Amino acid sequence: MSIELVSTAPANQPPPLHPLIARLCQMTGAALLEADAVDAWAAAPGRALLVFTEDPVLYRETLDLAVVVPELSQLFRDGTTPRFRTGVLLQKAARAVAKRYGFRRWPALVMLSGGQYVGAIDGLRDWQEYVEEMSRLLTAEPTRVPIALHPAGGDSHCH
Repeated sequence: MSIELVSTAPANQPPPLHPLIARLCQMTGAALLEADAVDAWAAAPGRALLVFTEDPVLYRETLDLAVVVPELSQLFRDGTTPRFRTGVLLQKAARAVAKRYGFRRWPALVMLSGGQYVGAIDGLRDWQEYVEEMSRLLTAEPTRVPIALHPAGGDSHCH
């Protein structure tokens, strides 16, 4: 299966993918999203899971999440169909879009429904927490995005 870069900008070369991120995309059929394509991709009916990755050298948890997401996709199915679509944002796109969703730690998952915010799971969690949070997010109604005092990727030092 090939990995398609989804963007509204002119075609460009996709960045090289870490093998575990490539595996995530292949196993889940995830779209590799540029920042300018997120809204259109997310607006489709149904649940959509945005995977916010970061530099795996700085945030090793990114690679852990790359292993967890396919497992969640397998667990949460209606028959053979996953209950959510998956979109992956690499470092540059993730940083550009993260400000919208108010999560505080990298890496993060953001659940949307018809393009509307449902909730987020930030940082690395225990498996049972992922299962419980995903169960909740798959049935929850859209809500307002929380306001993060120190958004992921933002400046968190005091003045």
